[in-house]
Amino acid sequence: MAAGLLVDEDPERAYTHAAYARRKASRVPGVREASGVAAYTVGKWQEALSDLRAARRMSGRDNFLAIMADCERGLGRPERALEITGDPAAEQLDAAERIELRIVAAGARRDMGDTKAALAELQVPELKERRARPWIARLFYAYADVLEELGRVEDAREYFSRASAVDTDGVTDADERLAVLEGVELVDVDLEDGIVWTDAEEQDFSEPEDEPEAAPAAPARDVRAREDEVGPDEGDGPGVEDGFDDGTGDEDGDRAGDTAVRSDDGDRADDGDDADEVRDDAVKRDADGGERG
Repeated sequence: MAAGLLVDEDPERAYTHAAYARRKASRVPGVREASGVAAYTVGKWQEALSDLRAARRMSGRDNFLAIMADCERGLGRPERALEITGDPAAEQLDAAERIELRIVAAGARRDMGDTKAALAELQVPELKERRARPWIARLFYAYADVLEELGRVEDAREYFSRASAVDTDGVTDADERLAVLEGVELVDVDLEDGIVWTDAEEQDFSEPEDEPEAAPAAPARDVRAREDEVGPDEGDGPGVEDGFDDGTGDEDGDRAGDTAVRSDDGDRADDGDDADEVRDDAVKRDADGGERG
C-alpha cells in the first residue's frame, strides 16, 4: 500500500495515507500494522502502540515487539519497555528482530540511568559477526555508544570502526562518530572510493594558469652602445652638429655659384662669335654673286 512505499521517503505523507486506510479498514491486521508503523515514524507513540497491539491480537504475529517497546520509551515508561523486551515470544523472532529488541532494552536501561546494565543488554553472540548487515551495524553502533558513555574510548573507537565497515546502507552515522574520536575531519564520503579523512586543511595542488611573459627591457648600457655606433643624427652633413653651423657650407656654395655664372657667360660669348661668322659668310656669298652677274 502507499503508506509502506512512502514511510522512508515522506513519513508525514505515509502517515496521512495510513490514517485514511485505518478509518476505512480498521479490522484488517495489515492496515493496523501499517498505520502503527507510520504513526511511529512521525513520533505519535500512543497511536502507534494502540495500532500495533491491535494488529498483534488480530494476527498473532510478534514481529513488532521492538517498535512497541520503543513507543513505551517514547512515552517515558522504560520499565514497561523492558517488560515487552522480556516477552517469551521474543525467543521465536529472527536474529534481526531479536537484536532490535536488545538495542531497545539497552536504551531503556540508559533511560533509567543504568549504563552498565545497558552494556550487558548488548553483549550478545552477534557482536562477533563480521558480515555486512544493517542490524549488525546498528548493534555495533549501539555498543560503541554505550562504551563511549562509560569512558572506554578505545573500545568505543573499535566498535564504531566495525559499524562503519559493515554499514553499507548508511543506517548509522558511525563515520562521523569515529572521526570525532580520531580527532580528524570527515571531508568526503564516496560510495566507490570509500571515506576520506583529513586532519589538515586541504591544499591546492592545481597548476597556475600560464601568463604571457613580458619582453625583457633592454639594459641601459646596450642603449648607450647603440647610440655610440650610430653617432650623431643621420641626415646631417659631415662636420655639422645639431644646432651648430661653422659657415663653411655657405662659402662652398658661393664658390659653386660663381663657377656656374662664369660658365654661363662663356657660353653666351661663344654663341655671339658663331653668329658673326655666319653673317660674314652671307655677305661674302652676296658679293660673289654680284660679280658673276
